[in-house]
Amino acid sequence: MHSTRNNKSERAGEIRIIAGEYRGRRIKVAPRPGLRPTPDRVRETLFNWLGQWLDGQSCLDLFAGSGALGFEAASRGAPRVVMVESDGAAYSALETARAKIGARAVELVRGDANEYLARSRERFDVVFLDPPFRQNALPAVLEQLESRLAQAARVYIESAAPAVLGVRWRELKRARAGQVSYQLFEWRGDDQGGLPGHV
Repeated sequence: MHSTRNNKSERAGEIRIIAGEYRGRRIKVAPRPGLRPTPDRVRETLFNWLGQWLDGQSCLDLFAGSGALGFEAASRGAPRVVMVESDGAAYSALETARAKIGARAVELVRGDANEYLARSRERFDVVFLDPPFRQNALPAVLEQLESRLAQAARVYIESAAPAVLGVRWRELKRARAGQVSYQLFEWRGDDQGGLPGHV
């Protein structure tokens, strides 16, 4: 669930898509405890890191929450965006939002992130990871996620403290907004040379 604070350009209980096909469209957010969308400025930074457009790239938003990241990815040309959410109210809000903006690229999955990874056979080019901070979900999720990553996949992580990953990962970018650390990593597990990347 996205856990950074709303910024002043966002109305309470809504997110605004920043750019792309659905630019300016507003989506209602389920009133769930701790569910606060990734704010505009963090999303702007993230998609600058990703190169703005995601044409031809398959995306996974594993703790979809408000859908801020997944819908933004779909708006910016991603042909496929899988959004996984376990909370019933949040999932219903995602369904409503998908229908409202006509996001045909988005597939919604209601369920647990680890269970989804265990049964999925798909590989993704971009993955958004923003689990509830108190659950310490990242280690188990990252272990399962590796087999679902395309070569040179990029993984965005939002967490209370900077994540430190293994040698098969290369950190591309890092920033902080208030109490939240956010990073972009590249998966290098398919490299045959075995040479560590520069961080």
